[in-house]
Amino acid sequence: MAIKIRLARGGSKKRPYYHIVIADVRAPRDGRFIERVGAYNPMLSKDDEGRIKLDQERIQHWLSVGAQPTDRVHRFLDAAGLLKRSEKNNPNKGLPGKKAQERLDEKRQAEEDAAAAAAEAAAQAAAPAEDAPVEEAAAE
Repeated sequence: MAIKIRLARGGSKKRPYYHIVIADVRAPRDGRFIERVGAYNPMLSKDDEGRIKLDQERIQHWLSVGAQPTDRVHRFLDAAGLLKRSEKNNPNKGLPGKKAQERLDEKRQAEEDAAAAAAEAAAQAAAPAEDAPVEEAAAE
């Protein structure tokens, strides 16, 4: 029997409240569970202590037995220091698509060309100014 540590929704319409439960993977989300080990109230502010409540001893027991947390519960356990979470499963998922990357490359190239042209124009403008005093000195 596979066991999950997951959220079971409670609360009324548009006022969510979740219980963190130990349940069989085949049980429905809000249905039968083995044990209630915590609570999560997303309506509270993120810095409120009552937002997430965990029974750490029972969670440690169930993790040692082989229960697997869902992604959201894994985040809670990582924040509580009970379980280490890997950074990201797919770091390339957040990158733009091919066409968007091509447009960004073209834009960067145009900016680099404009900066190079501006630097060259500034160098040319400075060069005649340096040559002018030499020519005036030669004319005198």
